[in-house]
Amino acid sequence: MGVRLIIMGPPGVGKGTQGEFLAERFGVPRLSTGDMIRAALKAGTALGERVRDYYEAGELVPDEVVLGLVAEAIDGSEASGGFVLDGFPRTVPQADGLGELLTARGIGLDAVLSLEAPEEELVDRISGRRVCGACGLVTHVRAVGEAAACPACVATLVQRSDDRAETVRNRLAVYGAQTEPLLAYYARSETGLTAVDGTGTLEAVRDRLFETLRTAEMAG
Repeated sequence: MGVRLIIMGPPGVGKGTQGEFLAERFGVPRLSTGDMIRAALKAGTALGERVRDYYEAGELVPDEVVLGLVAEAIDGSEASGGFVLDGFPRTVPQADGLGELLTARGIGLDAVLSLEAPEEELVDRISGRRVCGACGLVTHVRAVGEAAACPACVATLVQRSDDRAETVRNRLAVYGAQTEPLLAYYARSETGLTAVDGTGTLEAVRDRLFETLRTAEMAG
């Protein structure tokens, strides 16, 4: 069964992983604007070249260009039966643009999901992350302790600069400032906004999301 969903949430809440679970469950693609931008740059499409101009100038990609990439993805054959939009829209103007885009195609959203978790847990998840510079393994201090050696290849584990606790708190503050109006926007919309507890194991959160959508389908 195809569905059209948005999954939102702060950094570290796991929306990318859960978006993949949802996409697999419903047999639709997960559409991430970050992935779209990288793909467009690699493919050298007309939109990709517009994106490149902003990237090389160190400027933010304008909403209309990002919406153009979203439109291309939604119009693609893979998304004909639905999609999971991961981390987009991020602002009310982007949500307005997405609404116009969908209305022009005669389609709507089935659900807007907001994954939530306490700030301290999110800070712990991200600031405890360690990455191997040699093999790319991503792990957490809970799994390896304070060991500096990668359990896979014995190279040195490092903490990315944007994973430091103070940086994470700033990212969360920026997310909150940007998205609070967006959450209210969807809460007032015809689709509505469904908050889902993002704490616990990956499998527990996945099952919670699936049950939320099953309940919404039955209610509808």
